[in-house]
Amino acid sequence: MDENEIGKIAVDSAVQIHRELGPGLLETVYEIVLARELERRGLKIQRQVSVPIVYRDIRFDEGFRADILVEDKVILELKSLDQIAKVHSKQVLTYLRLTGLRLGFLLNFGSPLMKDGISRVVNGLPEP
Repeated sequence: MDENEIGKIAVDSAVQIHRELGPGLLETVYEIVLARELERRGLKIQRQVSVPIVYRDIRFDEGFRADILVEDKVILELKSLDQIAKVHSKQVLTYLRLTGLRLGFLLNFGSPLMKDGISRVVNGLPEP
């Protein structure tokens, strides 16, 4: 399964969860529910994955934590905010660059409509 196929399943799952639960819950609630839904759909997920970074030959084991890593290919960064700032998309792009992955999604469950809370972030991934 490639990144775009995984991304479609992740986005569909996020939309379904948002329809059922609505906006305004804690980010961790959406993370747990989305992780379970992706597993139910047959995907391998990891939550709160510590990703080390290397800076000038110094390794930092706590570089960042990916909210959800799907099939070791796609990063999902979850938020539950009234409004997303530009820095949040940049954060996902930095995560992609540090890991060498090519696709990530910023999913804001605080948005009144989930479709308005989805940002696709790519790092060298060709358009489908």
